[in-house]
Amino acid sequence: MENEGKGLHARVLESLGPAITAGDYPPGTILRTDELEQRFDVSRTVIREAIRVLESMQLVASRRRVGVTVRPTEEWNVYDPRVIGWRLAGRDRPRQLRSLTVLRSAIEPVAAGLAAQHATPEQCARLTEEAMGMVATSRGQQLDAYLVHDMAFHRVVLTASGNEMFARLGDVVAAVLTGRTQHRVMFTDPDPAAVTLHVQVAEAVRTGDAARAEALTREITAGAMAELDVLAP
Repeated sequence: MENEGKGLHARVLESLGPAITAGDYPPGTILRTDELEQRFDVSRTVIREAIRVLESMQLVASRRRVGVTVRPTEEWNVYDPRVIGWRLAGRDRPRQLRSLTVLRSAIEPVAAGLAAQHATPEQCARLTEEAMGMVATSRGQQLDAYLVHDMAFHRVVLTASGNEMFARLGDVVAAVLTGRTQHRVMFTDPDPAAVTLHVQVAEAVRTGDAARAEALTREITAGAMAELDVLAP
């Protein structure tokens, strides 16, 4: 019964979350729990559990005598990976991808420069391993396999920076890369130049060349933005 309840809760969440982020329930909309119970044919407990999760994302607010109200967009936790995923699945995908890529452009080059100064030998080895994995999966339409190495590469860079704030953005970057792949906002095979740049970043970090690591990563994020101009205008 417990697993069944979790399944019901997930079903409600995966319907309400995307609907809110897509604007089907505009800010200020009041969601009545009794109506939600009927719509999803679930218990009040299931609805309350889903609402609690939405509250943790700051998508809604619950108030006595008012009910559950959709919060203004500027109050949402836009760094939550599930919120990112829902927004990327919606009709505002091109703007959302640009917003997230601008964030990456501001953070990742600096993180790479810091990683060149602070990365441990183990992190350098992992970075090289993931870069080689990207090379191995960059041909033959292996986008899902490529994504695994791509996400891991960027997580290592952010963690190796030694800045805990950057490290916490690993899930955000992973959500962006996942959404881009799932919604096919990239070419059939990754850009060979971008793959090579990842290998060069790994080498720059390994040799402690901070300026080169930062410059190369800036090229990667600029390339990602250029791809959006073509694939998600």
